[in-house]
Amino acid sequence: MLSKVYGSAVFGVEATTIVVEVNVDKGIGYHLVGLPDNAIKESNYRIAAALQNNGYKIPGKKITINMAPADMRKEGSAYDLTLALGILTASNQIKSENIEKYIIMGELSLDGSLQPIKGALPIAIKAKEEGFKGFILPKENAREAAIVSGLEVYGIENIKEVIAYFDSESPLEQTIIDTREEFYKSLDFPEFDFSDVKGQESIKRCMEIAAAGGHNIILIGPPGAGKTMLAKRLPSILPPMTLHEALETTKIHSVVGKIKNMGLMNQRPFRSPHHTISDVALVGGGAYPQPGEISLSHNGVLFLDELPEFKRGVLEVMRQPLEDREVTISRARFTVTYPSSFMLVASMNPSPSGYFNDPDAPVTSSPAEMQRYLSKVSGPLLDRIDIHIEVTPVPFAKLSEERKGEGSVEIRKRVTSARELQTLRFDSLEHVHYNAQMNTKHIRQYCKLDDASKTLLKNAMERLNLSARAYDRILKVARTIADLDNSQEITGANIGEAIQYRSLDREGWLG
Repeated sequence: MLSKVYGSAVFGVEATTIVVEVNVDKGIGYHLVGLPDNAIKESNYRIAAALQNNGYKIPGKKITINMAPADMRKEGSAYDLTLALGILTASNQIKSENIEKYIIMGELSLDGSLQPIKGALPIAIKAKEEGFKGFILPKENAREAAIVSGLEVYGIENIKEVIAYFDSESPLEQTIIDTREEFYKSLDFPEFDFSDVKGQESIKRCMEIAAAGGHNIILIGPPGAGKTMLAKRLPSILPPMTLHEALETTKIHSVVGKIKNMGLMNQRPFRSPHHTISDVALVGGGAYPQPGEISLSHNGVLFLDELPEFKRGVLEVMRQPLEDREVTISRARFTVTYPSSFMLVASMNPSPSGYFNDPDAPVTSSPAEMQRYLSKVSGPLLDRIDIHIEVTPVPFAKLSEERKGEGSVEIRKRVTSARELQTLRFDSLEHVHYNAQMNTKHIRQYCKLDDASKTLLKNAMERLNLSARAYDRILKVARTIADLDNSQEITGANIGEAIQYRSLDREGWLG
C-alpha cells in the first residue's frame, strides 16, 4: 500500500514542503531515496526502536520511501516522525484519512519521545501559505510555530499522542498564542541601564545619536574606560521592534534552533562574538549554509570588542553585508540569502599597550607602533562606520557620586520620536527606514545645508584634513542630530557636532 505524509525542509530562511511517499510491498528490504543525508539514513534504527517500545513495529516487508522532490538535498533528524507515520499508515497499522492535511516534523528518541527541531517558524509560515490545516511538531517548538495565525499547531511529547490522534481521534491540545500580547510585553526594565553609567555624558550623547539614526559606531579608549559597558547598554535605548521586524528576527533565530519555548522575540538581538571567530561563523555558510553572527544580529546590534584583534580577513568579509544589508552565500547547487541589517558597534584600544600618550601609564607605545596597530583595521571598513568617538577614563570624583544618570527609558523615548520622523520622511522608499541607510542620492535630497553651514563644513574639512569619505557621513549624522532636536533644517550647530565624531579621519589625530 502507498501512503503520503508531508514534512518540510528549510533553505536560508524559507521552507519547502517535502512529500514523503512510503510504499510497502512483498519482499524484504528498506530503501530510502531522495538525497537524504546520514542523519536521515540512520533514522530507521531510531524509528524501529521507538515503534517497538510503543507497541508497533516496522513490517517485515519491502519498504520503499521517497522524499520528493528527489533532486533536493534533505538534511537533519527532524524527519523521523514523518517517516515513522508514513510507515505506520502504509502498513495499515493506523488510519490515514486526515494525515495529508498536516505537516508533521520531529526527531524521535528510542522511547518514542520527541526532540526539538530547527526552523519551526519558517515551516509554519509555509504550511499556512500552502493551505495545510495544521502542524504537528515537538512541544518545545510549539510556541514559536503558534505565532502564525490561521494554522492549528499541536505540540506533542511522544509518538503515542500522534498515533492516538489519527487512530482513535483522541484530541491533541492546540497551542494558541496571542501574537500581539506576546509582542507588547513590557520593555521598560532593561537588564543593562544607562542610569548605571557614571560620567561619560558626551559618550552617552554619542550613543543616543547612533541609536536614533541606526549609525555604526567605534569607541576608542584605554582599558577600563567603559567601552564594553557602554556598548552593552546600547540595545536598551534602541526603539522597540515593529511586529514585522520581530517576525523577521525570530525566523532567523528559528533556523539555527535558538527559539525553543520562547515564542516571538520582542527584544532586539545583541551579539558579541569572540575575536577568534572564523569568517564563515561571522557571515554564515558551511556545507549546509547556516546564518552567521551578522544575520543573527539582524535588526539589532553586533558588538566587536577589541576590533584590531580580529583577523583582517574576517573583518573584510563584512564590508559588502554592511553596505547591502544582506549576505548571499552561493554553492554549486543553490544560493541562499540571509538578511543582515544590523548596527555595528566596535571598540578598540588606541595602541597595543592600551595607554598611548598617558603619562601615568607604566607602558607606552611609540607613534610607529600605534600606527601599525591601527592599520590592522582597513580604511574601507572604517569608511562604513559613521561615528568615531574617543572614550576617556572616568575620574574618581564622578565614580563615587551617589547621583544616578539619566535612565535608558527616557533616552529611548527621544530616540523613538526621532526614528518616527525618519519613518515618515522615507515612507515612499522601500529599503530606507532610517538615516544610516541613505545613499548619496538621498543625502543630496534630505540633507540640504544653508550657506553658513556649508562654509563651516568646508573650513572644518580643510583645517582638520578630513578625508572625502567623511563628507557624506557627517551629513548623515547631522541629519540625525537635527531629528533629535525635532528640526527639519540642518543647522551649523548640528554640523559642528557631527564633525567632532570623525576622529579617525583626521590626519595626525595621534598628536
